[in-house]
Parts: sequence; structure tokens; C-alpha cells
Amino acid sequence: MLNPADPAFMDALAAQLPKDTIGPAEPRYLVDPRGRVGGHAGGVARPRTVQDVSLIVKACNAARVGVVPFGGGTGLVLGQVMDAGPLPLVLSLERMRAVRSVHPAENVIVVEAGATLAEVQAAADAVGRLFPLSLASQGTARIGGNLSTNAGGVNVLRYGNTRDLCLGLEAVLPDGSIWHGLKRLRKDNTGYDLRNLLVGAEGTLGVITAASLKLAPIPAAMGTALMVLPSPAAALELLALAQSRLGGLVSAFELISGMGLAFLAETMPNQRQPFDLAPEWMVLIDVGLPDGLNPDEALEGLFAAAFAADLVQDGLIAQSQAQRADFWSVRENIPEANRRIGSISSHDIALPLGEIADFIAEAGPALASLGDWRINCFGHLGDGNLHYNVFPPLGHSRDPYMAQAKAIKTIVHDMAHARGGSVSAEHGIGRLKVDDLETYGDPAKRAAMRAIKAALDPNGIMNPGAVLRTTG
Repeated sequence: MLNPADPAFMDALAAQLPKDTIGPAEPRYLVDPRGRVGGHAGGVARPRTVQDVSLIVKACNAARVGVVPFGGGTGLVLGQVMDAGPLPLVLSLERMRAVRSVHPAENVIVVEAGATLAEVQAAADAVGRLFPLSLASQGTARIGGNLSTNAGGVNVLRYGNTRDLCLGLEAVLPDGSIWHGLKRLRKDNTGYDLRNLLVGAEGTLGVITAASLKLAPIPAAMGTALMVLPSPAAALELLALAQSRLGGLVSAFELISGMGLAFLAETMPNQRQPFDLAPEWMVLIDVGLPDGLNPDEALEGLFAAAFAADLVQDGLIAQSQAQRADFWSVRENIPEANRRIGSISSHDIALPLGEIADFIAEAGPALASLGDWRINCFGHLGDGNLHYNVFPPLGHSRDPYMAQAKAIKTIVHDMAHARGGSVSAEHGIGRLKVDDLETYGDPAKRAAMRAIKAALDPNGIMNPGAVLRTTG
């Protein structure tokens, strides 16, 4: 049973730490980006060192006070927002943002967890290297949160998820002990892999305070194209063709629907649209090539081969960095357009590539049994991750339809699960999808997760209620 972070506890904790480490629970630490719930907390801790984090977690464990780790606050599944139960302590790592070291020859950077993703990217770029994780929220999202949620983004096809970019961690475990796992090794078979246990655990098994991350060479030349297709099935064939022609040089392969462009026109009329008449389906392709290869020629060759195979109908190849940025702004602004329209139910699903076309073809008619919806299906087609979001009819607000949100979600998730998919591709479980994990998660896996949680965090202080339902 947890206890609240009441004034007496907060005062006692503050007395053990540097002067301004402990403060009130300001609203910015308690806000869900999508405005669904408001959180609560007894206070906020903003430590500057791993030793301070250790002291804070140890004190919370002794007093059985819940700890909610807080990164950039951009999570979409309520992993950083606790709205029920005894008042927790929010633990923000925003002051721990140092780049501890950079090793260009090793393609490694060592950073503290409070550094934003954009800061890590800039530090890598300063030494002629690339940190390839790329998210729309990279100016705000912090690397500790990216690791804790195993963030995906647009470059997973080529470089992998955040887990694939992590070599080592420094972390504070629930009893306050510090795990010094901040190694720069590619091979280290010395027992259980605590790194991969903590990555993706959403702060439920400890607090990541620093990480050793993989860098990559900066491609000598980048190319970007928008290609219009008749269907998602054609998009998947185009993906296979692109991979066969360009090997591992395709960085991103993003599916965009005509509904996404319509939402941009409706909510962000100043957004430059790539086509006078919005196509029903298109893909945004990014390639990064080594010295000696021309990306325009590579994309032109891909388009010609795809056109000959009746896979594409039209296309644009960016002729400048400005045009490349314009193409990407279309993709990156779709989530904001969605937010302004107001979805009834949003879904972050993953499917085997071979199941995607049939899923898209069948999901719309299945949902039509409940009503007349607008569906914006888009996302990271190259790695099988779709954002399948359902909206009210044109001219209607979502409020009168929210009673059907659960039924809509059930249809989408049932269909994804039946096809061997996942109901959480890159956003995590948080508190929002605990029911979904219980419904669709493998029972043996859930039992193992509970056993691990009980072993490492017997008092249940770490991000209580996230990923696994709080019991007792």
C-alpha cells in the first residue's frame, strides 16, 4: 500500500537535498498532451546528479511513496500522468542534460537522460555524426523518455527503435541503488540484459539517468520523394521494390492518406500542399546515400520501375532542401491536424507487412457498421506501424460520438490482434492501455512481467499503475 507524498515527507526530503531540488507540483508536470486527464502529485523533484536521484528514490522506497518519472511530457498513453491514488512524487530529469562524452571514431555518444532528442542530434552533428532517432516532438522529448518508451519514429526502417540505438545505461533501481551499466560495448554477454529490461519499461523498474547511444555516419546525400499510388497494397510492393533496388539505404517510408491532406487543408490552410488534387494514397520516401551515388537518379530510377509495374501514378522528387522540408512538414503536421479535428478513437498499431493491405481494406467496412466516420490511416509503413484514427463526420464535433469510442477501439484492436499485430506499436502502454495489455497480452508474458516487477520493486513505488495494474 502506497503513502502520499504529503508536506511532511516533502519537507524531510528537501532537507536532504540541494536547496531548490524539491518544489511544488506545477501544472506543466501534470498535463496530458491530448487533454484527457489532469494529474496530481505532492511535489516535484528536479535533481542534478545521479546521486541525488538515488537519494530521492531510496527515500521514496523507505516511505512507500510513488515515483512518477517525467521526461519531456510528450507521452501519449498517460505514462507520465497519474490521476488517481495516493499523491506521488514527480521526478523530473530536466536538469540532467549534459553530454558527458562523444566518441566519433566509435560512433558513440554518452548523454544524460534529461537531454532533449534535438540536443543529442545537435551534439552528434557537431562531430560529423548522425543520431538517427527522429520524432516530431524531438525539441521537447527527452532521451530518458525515449528510452523508457522505446520510441520509434520515422527512421526505424533503417536504424531501428531506440532500443536498437542503446549500448549501455546508468540507472537508479527502485531501492535507490545505482546501476553503473554505462558501457560503450557492442558485445557484452555477462548475464541478464538489464539494459533491454529497462528500455521500454516506462519507468516501472527504475529511473534511467544516462545512456551510451549509437551514432551513424551522416549520409553524403539525401533524397526525398512523394509518390502517388492506387492502394496500400501497391505501397507495400513499392517498398519491396525500393528495398531491392536500394538495399538498406531507405531511411523512411511513410504512408499518407488523402484524408490526412484534407485535415491539413481544413485546420492548417497555410500548409503548402504537394498536389493540387489530393490523391487517395501516397508515400513519402527518404533515402540517404554514400558518396558517389546520386539520390535523384536513384529515386527517378525507382519511380520509373514502379510506374512500369503499375505501382505508382504520379510523383515528385524534392529539388532542394527547402522542398524536402516542405514534403516532410506535410507528414509531421498531420498529428497536429488530427488533434485540431478531434479524434473519437486513436490507435497506434503494428501489423506484419503482409497483413496491412487487407487490414486497411477490411477495417473501414467493419467500422461502418457503427456509423459514418472519417478515417485517417497513416504512419510508418516501412516498419508496419499504422496510426489508424477515427473521426466524426465532416462538420460534426466528436463529443456526441464519444460513447462509441470503446466499440471503435475494440473493432480496430481485435482486427489487428487477429492478424498477429500489436495494439501498441510505439507509444507504449502507460496507464491508458493497461486494459488492452490485459486483453491482448500473452498470459505467460504478463505473469513474467509481474514477477520481474515484484522482484525489483516489491513496494510498487515506480510509476504505479503504469503498464501493470496496481493491485492491493
